[in-house]
Amino acid sequence: MFYKTLLLLSESGTGPQSWLLDVNPGVLLWTIIIFTFLLLILKKVAWKPILSALDEREKFIRESIQKAEDAQKQAEDMLKANQERLAQAEEEAQKIIEQGREYAEKVKEQILSESKDEARKMISEAQIIIERKNQESFAKLKTEIADIAVGAAEKIIRAELSAEKQKALVDSYIKELNQN
Repeated sequence: MFYKTLLLLSESGTGPQSWLLDVNPGVLLWTIIIFTFLLLILKKVAWKPILSALDEREKFIRESIQKAEDAQKQAEDMLKANQERLAQAEEEAQKIIEQGREYAEKVKEQILSESKDEARKMISEAQIIIERKNQESFAKLKTEIADIAVGAAEKIIRAELSAEKQKALVDSYIKELNQN
C-alpha cells in the first residue's frame, strides 16, 4: 500500500519525490561544500589512523606469512635431518646385527674346533690306555702261560710219563685254567 501511495504522488508532481528529483543549484552547492569539508576532516582525523591501521595489519600479515614460511622450512629441514638419522640408525643396526652374526659364527666354529680337538685327544688317550692295557694283559697272559708251562713241566718230570698219565695231567691243567 505504501508503494502505491508513493507511485501516485510521484506521478502527480506533488509529494516527497517530486522535490527530490528537482535540481536546485543552491542545494547542490551546499552539498558539494559539505561533502568536501567532510572529506578534509576525514583526511585529517580518520584517514591517517585508518591507513596506519591498514599498514600495520599488512605488515603483521607479511610477518606472519614469513614466520610461517620459516617455520615450514625449519620443519622440512628437521624432517630431512630426522630421516637421515633414521637411515643412519638403521644402517648401524644392520652393521651390529651382521657383526653379531659373524661373531656367533666364529664362536660356533671355535667351539666346534675345540670340541673336535677334545674328542681327538680323548680318542687318542683312550687308544693309548687300551694299548697299554692290552700290553699289560698280554704280559700277564705270557707270565701265566709261562708259569703254567713251568708247573706242567715240573709235574711231568715228577710223574712217570706214561701216555695215560700225561693225558690225565694235561686234562687236570686244562680244568685248572678254566677255573682260573
